[in-house]
Amino acid sequence: MTQPDPDRVDRDRVPPDLAAPGGGPGEGDGDGEQEWWADPSMPWQTKPTRADLACLVAMSVLGLYSLAMIPLRPVLLTSAPFLLAGLGYGAGLAYVGALAATGSPWWPLVWVTGTLFSLAIASVYYWAGRLWGRRIVDVWSSAKSPRTQRRWDRAWDVTHRFAIPATLVSFLPLPLPMNIILVAVGAAGVRFRTFAPVAAFGALAVKGGWLALGYWIGEPAVTVVETYAWVLWIISVVLLVAMLVSYFWRQRTQGAGPAS
Repeated sequence: MTQPDPDRVDRDRVPPDLAAPGGGPGEGDGDGEQEWWADPSMPWQTKPTRADLACLVAMSVLGLYSLAMIPLRPVLLTSAPFLLAGLGYGAGLAYVGALAATGSPWWPLVWVTGTLFSLAIASVYYWAGRLWGRRIVDVWSSAKSPRTQRRWDRAWDVTHRFAIPATLVSFLPLPLPMNIILVAVGAAGVRFRTFAPVAAFGALAVKGGWLALGYWIGEPAVTVVETYAWVLWIISVVLLVAMLVSYFWRQRTQGAGPAS
């Protein structure tokens, strides 16, 4: 008898034709109102389990964290480089590597913590792929341009064919949709006991590479990183303001609506 895979939440999905009014999973208690979880912007198609909700909360926290780090990253790069390095950011690791060349002994600690933090983030996206498969990517891409959708489709297809190499590539500082790659790895059926060591090796190697780069450049890297932090801070503030202006403009436009 075949045993169920303990790494995967395996649930029967209700076919779309059963979701029609009068008996579908999206209906309320006979009053015609749709359940909150049946919203098409949600990554699931049936009533969510605890695993669904936990993963959604984790991804929401990651989204808020990423947004908060836009203005904080350049500030931390000069004021708290060890904290930034411990969060896995390459610039912070390079800075710590340069400080190691001048005698700082703390680089092994930030190497380990930076690796673990990056691995934790990657695991959340992998988990989303295991739970929801392609559905989560379709939700993300619904508001994107056709060009972005085509780019994500290519990343998805390649990752499904080369899941293990793609896991390693996802940690490299490349202009690739890393979250899409990691979701695709999970959706491809890669078990966690396979994903975890591969991802850990990739994160450890890349974080170590940043440290080695800073150490190799040495003390001049400190000046370079400080200048980079100043430029990055200006760019981050401009981007954050642009994002906020764009958001409030869309809210105002949608709120106005067409004239009756």
